[in-house]
Amino acid sequence: MALEITDGNITEILESNKITLVDFWAPWCGPCRMLGPIIDDLAKDNTDMVIGKINVDDNSQTAVKYGVRGIPTMIFFKDGEVVDKIVGVKSKAELQAKIDSLKS
Repeated sequence: MALEITDGNITEILESNKITLVDFWAPWCGPCRMLGPIIDDLAKDNTDMVIGKINVDDNSQTAVKYGVRGIPTMIFFKDGEVVDKIVGVKSKAELQAKIDSLKS
């Protein structure tokens, strides 16, 4: 299960983890709901990193800070810095390939 990320805990999460994937989503977003199970599967398969979800309706400060204009948006962080951003639904294989490239 993906970690619940909020405006209040994102800084700590990014500072304490080498690689982090954050899924920006909202409950009313159909594509976000399609992506949700994929994000949860990736979190189960990649226990050596943090994969989490942040609800943009409840945590708008973080969405604004990282320039999230459309959802779902996945932002990849390495050592607390943004290294990539993907907008839209992607397959588990595509996302896993991106994760693997960040781990190497």
